[in-house]
Order: sequence, then structure tokens, then C-alpha cells
Amino acid sequence: MKFVTAINCMDGRVQLPAIEWLKNKYNAEYIDMITEPGPIKILDEDKNLCLVESIKNRIDVSVNKHLSRVIAIIGHYDCAGNPVEKEVQIKQIENSIKKVSSWNFNADIIGLWIDENWEVSVLKF
Repeated sequence: MKFVTAINCMDGRVQLPAIEWLKNKYNAEYIDMITEPGPIKILDEDKNLCLVESIKNRIDVSVNKHLSRVIAIIGHYDCAGNPVEKEVQIKQIENSIKKVSSWNFNADIIGLWIDENWEVSVLKF
């Protein structure tokens, strides 16, 4: 697989852990990074329609032009753009997966959590 898509926070601390994990897990050469401050909050709340549509459009490019077949939706410890407890973020990731799934992209969608040690774990729903 050449490309994988990551919907991740703009926080620089979580970029490399996400990229490295996704490259290793999926043997990907490139990770298309779709970043916003607290993107799981944006997708879960579904209030800022411009941002939601922007995320959707960027996924479309990644999946349909770069042929990404995996979309990772990522939350993390100490998020300034979404300063809520881990349990709340986990629910936001679950709801974000449902939202992105409703767009019917030809890709698997996974949820990831990056902890206080900047280690990545897969979420099961």
C-alpha cells in the first residue's frame, strides 16, 4: 500500500508517532495528513459544516487520487484543541468513524489513541 490517510490533530507532538505507526503497520510509503485542532471533536459535533466538508474533500483526494485504502482517525493525550478526558475522546473517535463511514469511501477506517508517552494503540469498537 503506497498511501494511508490520517485524520489527526495539528499538534506537532502526535505527527511522527502516527506517521511511523501507520507506515509500519500498513507498509505505506506516504501518509496523507489531514490535520485540524481537535478533528475528532469537529467530526463528532458536526456543527462546523465548512470544516467537516473540508475534511471530507481531503479524504476524497487521498482515497480516490492517491488510492489510500486505510483511514485512521486519531485522538491524543493533552489535546489543546479538544481538552476533554480520554473517555470522551474515545467516544468522539467512535462517532467520527461512524460519520466518515457514512461517506462510503472505499477504505477501512480505524481509530487510534496516542497516549502521554506518544505511543499509539488501536481502539476496538
